[in-house]
Amino acid sequence: MDTPRPFVPRPEPHYEDEPDPQPEPLDPGEGHRVNAPEPAPLTQHGPARIIAVANQKGGVGKTTSTINLGAALAEYGRKVLLVDFDPQGALSIGLGVQAHELDTTVYNLLMERGVEVEDVIKETGVEGLDLLPSNIDLSAAEVQLVTEVGREQALGRAIKPVLDRYDVVLIDCQPSLGLLTINALACADEILIPLACEFFSLRGVALLMDTIEKVQDRLNPDLKILGILATMFDPRTLHTREVRQRVQEAFGKLVFEAVINRTVRFPETTVAGEPITTWAPHSNGAEAYRMLAREVLAR
Repeated sequence: MDTPRPFVPRPEPHYEDEPDPQPEPLDPGEGHRVNAPEPAPLTQHGPARIIAVANQKGGVGKTTSTINLGAALAEYGRKVLLVDFDPQGALSIGLGVQAHELDTTVYNLLMERGVEVEDVIKETGVEGLDLLPSNIDLSAAEVQLVTEVGREQALGRAIKPVLDRYDVVLIDCQPSLGLLTINALACADEILIPLACEFFSLRGVALLMDTIEKVQDRLNPDLKILGILATMFDPRTLHTREVRQRVQEAFGKLVFEAVINRTVRFPETTVAGEPITTWAPHSNGAEAYRMLAREVLAR
C-alpha cells in the first residue's frame, strides 16, 4: 500500500502588495480612436449630455465606473451630476453620503409633489461633481410608478430643470431591466455599458441589446450606445484576455480603449468615500478613468 503524499496547499496570489497590472495593448480596430485628445476648457456649461451606465448583470463595475468617470470629467473642467438610480444606494455610499439618513432622495423627487430637484442635489467632496442621492426607498417607486401616466418619463421630467447647468449627467442604473432602468434609458442620450471580463457577463449583453432596441423603437429613438467598457480585467489570466478579445471582435469600435483592471484600490475608495482620482490620483486605475473621460468627451 502506497504511503499517501502529504497535502501541501497552493499559495493564494497576494494581489494587495503587487502593483496595478498594466493593460496589454489592444488592437483598436477600424475606426477606433487610439489616443483621445486632452479636452479643451469650457467657457460655459450646459446643456448636459445624459449618459445611462447600465448592465442588468450585477458586479460588473457600474457604480465604480459612474463615480470615477464623473470625477475624471470634473477634473477636466466639466460640471457633472451623478444620479443614484439604484435602491441599494451604492453610488451615494461610495461618495461618503449616509444614504439611510437622508430625508429627501430621488424617490421623493419622483413621487412627491412640491419636491424640486434643487432640494435633493448634494455637493460632493469633488469640485464640479454633484450627486442626486438614493436609498432603499427607491425600491417602492418601481411599484408605485406602474399606475402613473407617462411612467417611463418620470426621471426625465424630474431632472429636466437642471440640465442647463451641467455638462454631463451620469445615471447609475440598478442591475435589472425593470422600470427604473427603462426610465434611465428613456431620458438618456447615450448608454455606457460596463462589461466585466468574464464569460457570464458576456452572455448577458445580448439581452441588454434587445432591451435597448425596444427602448429605441418605443420610447427614445435618439438613444445611442456610447461604448462598451471592459472592467475587472486581469492580464495575468487567460480567461479575461480571451473574453476581452471576444468583446473586441464582436463590438469593434464600440469598445473603449480604456480598460479597467482589477485592483484592490477600488474597494479602498469605497471605504474612503471618494473617487480613485482623489484617493490614489497617480494609480493606474485613476489614469484609466481619465483616459475613459477623454474618450467619452471625444465621441
